[in-house]
Amino acid sequence: MKLRHGAFSYLPDLTDDEIAAQVRYALDQGWPVSIEYTDDPHPRNIYWEMWGLPMFDLTEPDGVLAQINDCRATFPHHYVRVLAYDARLGRQTTALSFLVQRPAEEPGFRLDRVEGSDRTQRYAVTSYAAARPAGARYATG
Repeated sequence: MKLRHGAFSYLPDLTDDEIAAQVRYALDQGWPVSIEYTDDPHPRNIYWEMWGLPMFDLTEPDGVLAQINDCRATFPHHYVRVLAYDARLGRQTTALSFLVQRPAEEPGFRLDRVEGSDRTQRYAVTSYAAARPAGARYATG
């Protein structure tokens, strides 16, 4: 199972050249770019760890690609994504988000059903990886 986060998630994993093309597009739009990573990709977990600060005033994707590769090397078993922000509306709005790395093994999620009063049913999505401690959820070996 592959998790579907952000744009391009139903396509095969992007190559570095394709990532550079998307970053160039974001920069051409005047969108600052940032890099984030996590080992908890739950669909409601929108607050990933930030890798450095957002990159403003760039014109070429080379600096962003160098930071992506540094983040990948530091966290080889984590999800890594690129975000581009559009501030034209006077607030920070995510204009583009896509994965640039995922763990080799993605154990997936389980749907838990809890029955409440008056026969109501509630559902929760639980990651199989969450059974392991943070930082070791996707480690191999």
